[in-house]
Amino acid sequence: MRINKLFASMLLVGAAFSGNSWAETFQPFKVTDIQVEGLQRVALGAALLNLPVKVGDTLDELKLQQAIKSLYASGNFENIQVSREGDVLLIQVRERPTISAITFDGNKDIKEEQLTQSLNDSGVKVGESLDRTMLSDIEKALQDFYYGVGKYGAKVEAQVINLPRNRVELKFKFTEGLAAEIRQINFVGNQHFSDEQLADLLELKDFVAWWNLFGERRYQKQKLQADLETLKTFYHNHGYIRFDVTSTQVSMTPDRKGLYITINVDEGEQYKVKAVNLTGDLAGREDVLKTILPLKAGGQYNGADVTFTEEMYSKFLGRFGYAYPEVKTIPEIDDENKEVTLNINVNPGKRVYVRSINFTGNNITADEVMRRELRQMEGAWLNSALVEQSKTRLNRLGYFETVDTETEKVAGTDDLVDVLFKVKEQPSGSFNAGIGYGTASGLSLQFGISQSNFLGSGKQAGISLNTNKYSKSINLSYTDPYFTKDGVSLGGSVFWSAFDANSAYLERYKNNSYGVMANLGFPINETNRINAGVGYRHNTISDASDYEQAVRFYDIYRNGNGKDSDLSFDNFEVSLGWTRSTLDRGTFPTDGSSQRLNGRMTVPGSDLRFFKTDFETSFYFPLTRSHSFVFLTRARLAYGNGYGTFNDNDQILPFWENYYTGGSSYLRGFKSNSVGPRAFYMYRDSANCAPDPSGDGCSLPGDVNSVYVSSSRSIGGNALATASIELIVPTPFLDEAYANSVRTSFFVDAGNVWDTEFNYESYQTLPAEEFARLADYSDAGRIRSSWGMNLQWLSPMGPMVFSLAWPIKKFDDDDTEIFSFNIGKTF
Repeated sequence: MRINKLFASMLLVGAAFSGNSWAETFQPFKVTDIQVEGLQRVALGAALLNLPVKVGDTLDELKLQQAIKSLYASGNFENIQVSREGDVLLIQVRERPTISAITFDGNKDIKEEQLTQSLNDSGVKVGESLDRTMLSDIEKALQDFYYGVGKYGAKVEAQVINLPRNRVELKFKFTEGLAAEIRQINFVGNQHFSDEQLADLLELKDFVAWWNLFGERRYQKQKLQADLETLKTFYHNHGYIRFDVTSTQVSMTPDRKGLYITINVDEGEQYKVKAVNLTGDLAGREDVLKTILPLKAGGQYNGADVTFTEEMYSKFLGRFGYAYPEVKTIPEIDDENKEVTLNINVNPGKRVYVRSINFTGNNITADEVMRRELRQMEGAWLNSALVEQSKTRLNRLGYFETVDTETEKVAGTDDLVDVLFKVKEQPSGSFNAGIGYGTASGLSLQFGISQSNFLGSGKQAGISLNTNKYSKSINLSYTDPYFTKDGVSLGGSVFWSAFDANSAYLERYKNNSYGVMANLGFPINETNRINAGVGYRHNTISDASDYEQAVRFYDIYRNGNGKDSDLSFDNFEVSLGWTRSTLDRGTFPTDGSSQRLNGRMTVPGSDLRFFKTDFETSFYFPLTRSHSFVFLTRARLAYGNGYGTFNDNDQILPFWENYYTGGSSYLRGFKSNSVGPRAFYMYRDSANCAPDPSGDGCSLPGDVNSVYVSSSRSIGGNALATASIELIVPTPFLDEAYANSVRTSFFVDAGNVWDTEFNYESYQTLPAEEFARLADYSDAGRIRSSWGMNLQWLSPMGPMVFSLAWPIKKFDDDDTEIFSFNIGKTF
């Protein structure tokens, strides 16, 4: 006969009891069998495994309590009832339901990924059993989060929807509401600094100007804590070492939509530095540490100087293998005299040596390519300066989006570490299959692949095939930057091209050329390098316009042939260049500078004798510690000319070697290669045209008043000067993870191209109107300028650039463009 009596105990939470309490009538008995009813998901063996009672045991009151506790502790059951039938122990259970799905509704401030991760950390996940007792805690934690960001009207409700087969859907319903705005921030106790000065320091604001699109008055508890630390730091930096925030009050308006924040401060008095003492183990470098000590007695106390001193000493000791130095300043405060004695205690610790250097994240780049850039060596003591220099050299390669370093202690030792370089690779080449579009230049197509990290070897290889409407070209190039282990580079290129200037919106001529180049590079030190090269180039010039600036070139080299005859030149060239770079990164740098000076000339014995020089420089000035705002200045100067004589004529720079500017690299906002002198032609009035004995039409000699001047396209010049200033800013609405791959900036460009050798004054005999027009075509002395916005980003196809620019000073509407888009441009 079944005895329908339940065991009762104050300690058995959640068990149901009915009938007479067994607490009064319970008698120990020997268990002959255990039966468990209500199991669905949990196996019988698993349930019995959690029982401290076995068949044959004598069950007393204590063991009964332990049995039920163990069953609950297993986490599988939400209700347990026990009874006895003779000597058989009967256990009736109701299993916890299995979570079949978790859904969210109404959440905007918290992403679903964050919610899912938070629930997983609490053990609430799909496929696990549901512990209903945890739901109220989860609701409260989520609601506290909303309170922390000022949404005091937010509500979070966890709903359990029952499904067949003891399953449930867990649904979290969010009612976020509006965030309470800060109505006013008040300061109490401040005498030395005004409320306005202190309010400007805070990230929380009670007023945001209408033009500040990203400012807000939303309250966040975490920001308030950070602002209090900012206040403390500000006062300490001004000598108020006893400054304290005594209390803060955050009060809410009755409608729960506004907040008033009151910050009570005790400023104290300004303190001076009485003395500065160095104590502890100075690692035998006491004289150096005293010499570089920035803190001086007699000056006002400054917390920032104290922090800087501690960091500087730590970095200094890190250069000598002391990887984990402890530098701590202990102030002795004299409140009576308002002075503080700073005792800087130095504990360098044990000198640490590098056991091994490892790399992670380089899925393409070989370890060898990275290792040869390192200045920290294995087996040497750990030098923080060399590790940082190694990191900088890896960044300059341009192969990586980020480079981070870690030092890991070797287990079982106190003087060995492993150095780990963690990199994130980025596209190290460009694919110029390209699309280019400008409002004036229209659509342009080109193809090219260049890879500065060919197959992860660190070698540079490229092939360029161009078949657009104005150019056909093939270029093969290859460079080994470590031809020798000392960093001497060897490279070369082979090229062929057919260029039609008329189709490229330049003055008409065709240039077919081919050649071969070779060069060597020699490192001078960490930042300087010299390159030298030799080469051969063949040019065939045909179908050229006889505009005035080109006539002087034809007069020298035509050798009595007709004006329509082709001209061919074979030239042997030498080049010499110098580069210097202290940039922190190869792509999208934010700090440092770079300079490049190149010279190229044809050697005696060549058909043409000329030289060209080109100098470029850029400086990056970070405006914030995070380098999110950076000021950039760039400039380029170039000059070319002929040397020697040919047929008693001074040689000049060939017109196809002229410099051009305008476009996406310099003078954005102007059509590509449109800035600078323009070709001009002289025509005679047909009514006053005298026959030309050569039969070519009207001759120019005669009455100059019958001559008029017309202009055509840009022809470039032998001198160039451009400059740019640029403000690099964080890209709006962009996740911080992409900060190293996307760059936004605002710029102003200025510059021009000149022809310094052409004698415009020799045409003064022309009518005044025509000579004035000619001077206009020469573009002499004018500086073009533009301003706009630039957006650059790295893609699998290589770097991309979008420019939106407006000319400030232009020649005419035909040489300007409002925006341009290009793939494969160099930054």
